[in-house]
Amino acid sequence: MRSKISCRLLAVSLAAILIKPAFAETELNDLIAYAIEQDAGKRQITYQADAMQDMGVANSQWQDPQLKVGVGGVPVDSFSFDKDPMTNISVGLMQKFGRGDALELQLKQSTEQADSMRQKASLRELEVANAITVLWIELFYQRKAQQTLEQNRVLFSDLEHYLGTNYGVGVNQAQDLIKAQLQVSVLDEKLQANQQLQQRIRAQLTEWLGDRALDMKVNRYPGWKSLTEYLATKPQSHYNALLRHPTVKMVDYLVASSETQVDIAHESYKPQFGVEMMYGYRQANGMNGQPASDLVSFFLTMDIPLFTEKRQDKKLSSAQHLVGAAKSQRDLLLQQMNAKVDALLVNHHNLQERLNRYSHTLLKRAKERTQAVERGYQNNTSNLDEYIRAASEELNLALEQERLKADLQLTNSNLAFLLNKK
Repeated sequence: MRSKISCRLLAVSLAAILIKPAFAETELNDLIAYAIEQDAGKRQITYQADAMQDMGVANSQWQDPQLKVGVGGVPVDSFSFDKDPMTNISVGLMQKFGRGDALELQLKQSTEQADSMRQKASLRELEVANAITVLWIELFYQRKAQQTLEQNRVLFSDLEHYLGTNYGVGVNQAQDLIKAQLQVSVLDEKLQANQQLQQRIRAQLTEWLGDRALDMKVNRYPGWKSLTEYLATKPQSHYNALLRHPTVKMVDYLVASSETQVDIAHESYKPQFGVEMMYGYRQANGMNGQPASDLVSFFLTMDIPLFTEKRQDKKLSSAQHLVGAAKSQRDLLLQQMNAKVDALLVNHHNLQERLNRYSHTLLKRAKERTQAVERGYQNNTSNLDEYIRAASEELNLALEQERLKADLQLTNSNLAFLLNKK
């Protein structure tokens, strides 16, 4: 029995190694690039940034000039326009200018806010890439688990066939055959659950990949070249890497925007100027009997910020508080992200140690125990229950090892997201 089962397992393993797909497998990076290009969320953020930029340009312009049309000096006894030389029909234009450099600073602030929004679009790219990578890893893990389950099903199917043959000639008991059949059914159930999970993951991937998610081939885990090179340097601090993360850059632009608001608040202490020009048309004659000359008037207007305690002072104080809040938000964000990186690195180290234990000790011992129990069963020194338990424990350890590999890959994905290392 041992030789037959070993041959079947060897055949399955060789088939998995030698069989090549008919078409080139889709690469993860190509899928991510496609998803980012098609992502509606990123387009929405980009539109918002462009709208913010355009609105900043509009708000940084002078106010529209005002047109004044009216009459003045009309006698109430006759309402005549040509009796009194003081009567005139007036047309005028008024134009207000910006207060100090406030308009230029408002444009600068809008640009900073738009740049912050564009960093949000970059963050969206990282989030999409991480989400797809996580699902890719989970899908590949389910495939590896499927292969392990299928190999064990082959083993127990051969055992069922072997026991059925012996039962037919009266060598084995019926309960041994039933136990083997039950184990095959249990593995069939696990395989069905595995297929269900794979289909669910592919359905989740359709959010970004559409129908491509249904037939893509998941052939390997990501390589993590940039992340591996970064971790190989064993950096004492990760703040330099975190400073380049779009989330931090978003806050940096918000800090700059808050500082610009302080400059705008300083400009509110300056007067705002305006000009006005009036032209008055007169129809009456002057006191000398000649037609009265038309009138032209020029005015310069200026508001004077005299009472600043309740308005300008409070605006400046508020803007300064907002700068402090933005800087504190940045510091807190960096601390939180650095702590997450440290926690992930601890997890990364422990997962590697556990995988080494599984590879060099646990799976080796489990396989030796299964082989020993199998020999004992063939020699009638152990029963089938012991063999099934040993084989099941070996299967569980193999699945646990694959789960640890997937968890290590998920840790890498989260590290790559935080450190911006693909």
